[in-house]
Amino acid sequence: MRVLKSLAELRKWRQQQSEVALVPTMGNLHDGHLHLVKTALERCDNVVVSIFVNPMQFGANEDLDSYPRTLEADCQALDALGVSAVFTPQVSDVYPRGLDKQTRIEVPGISDILCGASRPGHFTGVATIVCKLFNMVQPQLAVFGEKDYQQLQVIRLMTQDLSLPVEVLGAPTQRETSGLAMSSRNGYLSPEQKQQAAALYRTLQKTKVELSVSTNFSELEKAAEEDLSQAGFVPDYFSIRNAKDLQEATAEDTEWVILAAAFMGKTRLIDNLRVSNTSAR
Repeated sequence: MRVLKSLAELRKWRQQQSEVALVPTMGNLHDGHLHLVKTALERCDNVVVSIFVNPMQFGANEDLDSYPRTLEADCQALDALGVSAVFTPQVSDVYPRGLDKQTRIEVPGISDILCGASRPGHFTGVATIVCKLFNMVQPQLAVFGEKDYQQLQVIRLMTQDLSLPVEVLGAPTQRETSGLAMSSRNGYLSPEQKQQAAALYRTLQKTKVELSVSTNFSELEKAAEEDLSQAGFVPDYFSIRNAKDLQEATAEDTEWVILAAAFMGKTRLIDNLRVSNTSAR
């Protein structure tokens, strides 16, 4: 496995490859990330994993400085899977003119709702770094996790809008035995908080069942937020949306997605669950 530390090294390596799949990450890899890599390896022999903690997608009071960096362990895990290369650029390589002067990618209509409302500018940072990585690596395929559902839809729309020749593949959320979605931020939770946090997925499942008998979305959302509060969360949002464009759900939608974000202590967790509306077919 090659460790490519600069754009120049990446481009020299890339010239020698035909097809390449990309798995973009911020490192601190867990089994959820490794599942993305395995998914990519099923489709392509040459897989590149990027490890870059992107400062553009962090807000002023978020955890950029404390975000866990475990490059050596990450590389060992990726090498064991048979990854072809790891791309670990410096901020100066990715943003050579600095963040203030960097050209930015914005995806309107989907970036300023839900997590975008809570984290202004976050999805501009996501879309910009993913577009840059697509241009740097020039993959035919890129794999992202469905846990970050809004992010996945932002990237799909960005790729479509800019006519980028990349297939964007979503891989199912990987969960711990409790049902808690795997996330790097789970490491911030105490053992007790981790147990409590499993209530987030249970609340999504409960709402999915209730959607089979009721489409009073606002009532279902309000009840779910109350359940989360009773479980020890401070809810950010709990929302039922059209699964394709994340607009407000209607009874005529064929596919919904239930999205939630909530704080367990100081740690903000997100999760989602897709739901088919069989009555609309």
